Amino acid sequence: MKITEQVEAFARPVVERHGCSLWDVEYVREGSERFLRLYIDKDGGVDITDCEAISRAVDPLLDEHDPIGEPYHFEVCSAGLERALKRPGDFERFMGSPVMVKLYRPHNGLKEIPGILRGYADGKVTVELGKEQLTFEKSQVALVRLRVEF
Repeated sequence: MKITEQVEAFARPVVERHGCSLWDVEYVREGSERFLRLYIDKDGGVDITDCEAISRAVDPLLDEHDPIGEPYHFEVCSAGLERALKRPGDFERFMGSPVMVKLYRPHNGLKEIPGILRGYADGKVTVELGKEQLTFEKSQVALVRLRVEF
C-alpha cells in the first residue's frame, strides 16, 4: 500500500470528526526535502484553525503508524479555490464549473485551455470553449484544475 493510501486511511476519520473532508493526500519531494500534505475542504471554506486542529490530531497518528521511514515535513492545507481535479468524483462534483486544462503539448498554440467542464469519462476531459466543445485524451492532459473567475 502506498504511503498516501496508508495516511488517508487513518487521517480521513480524524479530518471528518473535525467537520471537514479530506480532499487529497500528497507525498512529494521538493528540492532535497520531502513533504506530506493533507488537503482539506469544508462548506464555507477552511481556515487556519481547521488546519491547526487537524494537524495536531493527525501528528500523533503519524508517529504511531510510522508510514514514512525518512525525515519529512507534515502540513495540513486548504484544498484551495483553484484545486486540481484528480478523481472521477471530483469531475462529477464540479461539472459545469470553470476549469483550466493544462496540456503536455499545445493545442492550437495553447498549452492551457480555459473552459467550462462539460464531460469526463475514462480519463477523457471535455470542456466548452465559447461555442466549441473540445475533448482531450488522458494522455494529452497534464492537469485539470478549477478556475476562479472574477
